Amino acid sequence: MRDDICTIPVSEVFEVKDGCPICRMYNTVEERIIDYIMGDAMMEPDVRIETNKTGFCLNHYDKMLSHRGRLQLALMLETHIKSVEDDIFGKKFFNSSNKKAQKAKDLSNSCFICNKIEWGISRMIDTVYRCYENERDFRELFNTQPQFCLKHFELLISGADKRKMPHYLKEFTDSLTSITGEYAKSLYNDISKYCSMYDYRNNRPDADWGNSKDSVERTIDFLG
Repeated sequence: MRDDICTIPVSEVFEVKDGCPICRMYNTVEERIIDYIMGDAMMEPDVRIETNKTGFCLNHYDKMLSHRGRLQLALMLETHIKSVEDDIFGKKFFNSSNKKAQKAKDLSNSCFICNKIEWGISRMIDTVYRCYENERDFRELFNTQPQFCLKHFELLISGADKRKMPHYLKEFTDSLTSITGEYAKSLYNDISKYCSMYDYRNNRPDADWGNSKDSVERTIDFLG
């Protein structure tokens, strides 16, 4: 397929046929944003203004803690906690208890990295639709994926429409539904096999577990 600055990350994600491609896309975007925020971006005034205002979720605080550069995180926390102190707990006119509570709630539910991931993924998903509509090679990559998780099945199918794919919408939704449905069926077979192996009649050293040993983890990944 024809590569450009938009399609290169998407095509690379779909070339690896192992697990859900949108999960891989999410993980790639998340890793790049964490590298960015823990690198030179930490000293960029516009970034610091935004991180002071939004902060991060617990998940991304944990990931930044395990990342190199603990000092960078400490410097961001220094100005962020000062912003929290001033905005929520500072003595201001018309800053009632209800307003303080709402500010604390809004801050607890905001995350700089989550916002950036959502922004990046939404544009990459639009690239998926555009490439499926216009690129035969990409359609082949998409149609031969082994699976999509339930969350990203919903994301892809709910966002597809005739405006984005005037010629290939039905093929796209049919292929996506077939791939996801077949994978769900295989998970059911594997986890049923796993459960049956605990029957006393199958409790033998040479019992054949087939592909069922990791079926619990794979089913959770698919559903979650």
